[in-house]
Amino acid sequence: MDSEESSFIHLPLPGSPEDGFPEMTPEQVRQEIERCKELCSALEQDHAKLQMAKEAVEQRTQELRKEGELCHKYLEQQMSSNRGEEKSCQVGIFLAKEEKNRLRQEKEVLKKKLEEMLPALPEKKVVFKGLVTNKEDVNKLMLTPLVRYPLPGGSALITFEKAEVAQRIIEAQEHTVELSYGEELEELDRCRVRVQAAPMDILLPSALEIGLARCSRSILVSDLPSLGIPEEALLDKLELFFSKTKNGGGEVESREFLDDTGQVVLTFAQDGVAEPLVARGHIQVVIGKGQYELKISPYMSGDITNLQLQPSRCPRTVLLLGIPDVLGEEPMRDTLEIHFQKASCGGGEVDTLAYVPAGRWGVAVFTEDAG
Repeated sequence: MDSEESSFIHLPLPGSPEDGFPEMTPEQVRQEIERCKELCSALEQDHAKLQMAKEAVEQRTQELRKEGELCHKYLEQQMSSNRGEEKSCQVGIFLAKEEKNRLRQEKEVLKKKLEEMLPALPEKKVVFKGLVTNKEDVNKLMLTPLVRYPLPGGSALITFEKAEVAQRIIEAQEHTVELSYGEELEELDRCRVRVQAAPMDILLPSALEIGLARCSRSILVSDLPSLGIPEEALLDKLELFFSKTKNGGGEVESREFLDDTGQVVLTFAQDGVAEPLVARGHIQVVIGKGQYELKISPYMSGDITNLQLQPSRCPRTVLLLGIPDVLGEEPMRDTLEIHFQKASCGGGEVDTLAYVPAGRWGVAVFTEDAG
């Protein structure tokens, strides 16, 4: 370096002739200062406005942030509530399924109990004799109902001679029975029990369809004589006669007396034996020392294909329930009969009475009322 000044760069001052600007007067400088002040004031105002806008934006941002947090909490609460409701619905569905299964099982149990309590129709073979000439009776079959009804312990059945008496007893529902009949006791020493009266409803067949089929190897033997000998002895004599080929018979496979008909069913071991006998219609049979003309008919077997039942109320019978086990069987039966015969108790003449003590079961048999 040649000198110390050679290390500096000299810049011209504003307004100097070197910067290319004209030289300013003091007045012009003052005006320029005023203009700069105004510009600075405007900038300060803009800065204040921007600061206020910034604060407003920050405040709004805080508000939106708080609203967002509230919305987030609300959504979480809703989701939690929905999860709770969903869980509750699942629990409800599970309980409903459990209840449905329980009801189905209960239905099956009640169905089995109902089947056990349905009245058993009498097993009786239906026999058609000869040709039916009355067309009105072709599709008619008369049955005598024989209904067995289970009776629980602590119950009784009373059949009155008049239906109106039974109706009065049923309408009263609850009856107080005095257990000290025939004894002179003080009021405090008397013993009484309360029993409930209910109507006796049973199921009876309302429609019955039977499918009939003719047995090709069986015959029905009727018009049997009354010889006063055991049934087995008579069956032996018939089997012996009809097993001989000279009498038009053959080997007898089975024989059976039909209850309450006085007729016998014979079944042969081979086909072709029954038809010629049925065609003859009658045959002379030697039984013991006598000769008797017996009737030969085709044997029809049938199965029940449709059975419809309907409830039927016994008009003269009352079911008593809730009888406590405080007396012996005979004394309780006599006490009930005495009470319900008294007109002062709403009763009347008793036809029959059946009592089943507590802890036991009984079966009542209902037949057709001839009265």
